[in-house]
Amino acid sequence: MTADSWRNLIEHIGLLYQEYRDKSTREEIETRRLQDSQTDPEETSPSEETPSEAEPTSTIENKAPPQINLLRNSNSRFNLWQDLPEVQNSGVLSILQPDEIKLQEAMFELVTSEASYYKSLNLLVSHFMENERLKKILHQSEAHILFSNVLDVMAVSERFLLDLEQRVEENIVISDVCDIVYQHTVNHFSVYITYVSNQTYQERAYKQLLQDKPAFWEVISQLELDPKCKGLSFSSFLILPFQRITRLKLLVQNILKKVEEKSDRESTALDAHKELETVVKACNEGVRKMSRTEQMISIQKKLEFKIKSVPIISHSRWLLKQGELQQMNGPKTSRTLRTKKLFREIYLFLFNDLLVICRQIPGSEMKRWMISLAPNRRTKFVSFTSRLVDCPQIQCVHPYVAQQPDELSLELADVLNILDKTDDGWIFGERLHDQERGWFPSSIGEEILNPKIRAQNLKECFRVHKSDDSQRRKLGSRNRQ
Repeated sequence: MTADSWRNLIEHIGLLYQEYRDKSTREEIETRRLQDSQTDPEETSPSEETPSEAEPTSTIENKAPPQINLLRNSNSRFNLWQDLPEVQNSGVLSILQPDEIKLQEAMFELVTSEASYYKSLNLLVSHFMENERLKKILHQSEAHILFSNVLDVMAVSERFLLDLEQRVEENIVISDVCDIVYQHTVNHFSVYITYVSNQTYQERAYKQLLQDKPAFWEVISQLELDPKCKGLSFSSFLILPFQRITRLKLLVQNILKKVEEKSDRESTALDAHKELETVVKACNEGVRKMSRTEQMISIQKKLEFKIKSVPIISHSRWLLKQGELQQMNGPKTSRTLRTKKLFREIYLFLFNDLLVICRQIPGSEMKRWMISLAPNRRTKFVSFTSRLVDCPQIQCVHPYVAQQPDELSLELADVLNILDKTDDGWIFGERLHDQERGWFPSSIGEEILNPKIRAQNLKECFRVHKSDDSQRRKLGSRNRQ
């Protein structure tokens, strides 16, 4: 593909990645709602069975050459593989089994979503980063923190998309894409770790620039109003790499659920998923380290010691939870709930290796403190030491950003096991696709009531993670205990 045709292809992609991702997760949520409302999940029709990042309602009308037609969409939605004129005219739809068609859709979806992602990255660089007015306002160090290594990320996405496009052009029936995902993850995707690890400093720098430099706010506001941005904020472009690397892992999971078991394609999908999971975990750990450092500095500034100062900041220390509790005083025989004078209000900072008791602050959140102090205790719905055969599940319908170290940030369409609840509307859950645990408000999700759908979610979860030896040892140890 020539440079001109490549630019032309990107120019004609219908959706920015933010729009694409939002539509896909909304459709995934609606699909689960429909499945959950059915009395028998096995009766679900093929179009409802598996969530797709983008399922259009109309077919392609444009008769452009295949390499452009694959990714162009003049409407607001992307194409299905089976709706492409090249596919329909070939006659393969009458030959392929329904399961193979679903697999083709899953692989084609990964390609089209990468194209949409690249278009959004390109807009971040060309429209914002390279804007001359913005360059004059930002100091070189400020621009570096704000945009980090986004040029490296975009170059990696371009190489990745070119290889995916070449594979799609080889044959109308796509042979595989997970082998390409694997190679690029191993050899190139480390740039994502660098970018995502900078997220804490990036957010702080952006907020500071908005406060300290009115000219910066003015230019950003004007750039956001450009029709190219489609009403999307500058910050939504900055967070693209983290969203993409996470979503890419889920897309490979979707492929893995559709490939035949014990096949070569299952093997490559498992390998690709394992490497992507390694990158995602490294990204999350990079963010945690940066956030922990910022948090420890902030806490250190707030504490005043009456006698001997205790150094709080340490590379091996992090905060587990902070908050207020009530401490009982006096003789045990006189400790009754009616004797209010026997209580004094305290504020605690619980670190992984230190407990700091501070001055009085009113309030109480007993259950969350119990989880933090004893993370392996039995919960309301399931024992941490028993096999998760079935327990309540919830899907996220509103995104949530964690406010405390013991909370869990959630994306739209995340599915979680409910491990515990509080009376004031909080849930302690475990996300299925990565086993991360934490608290979140119950108002952001909808409980999955159909037991067969819950069992299907668990089955898919265990299959996806069966190649991760360490995870299997963890689950095995949990079962034995």
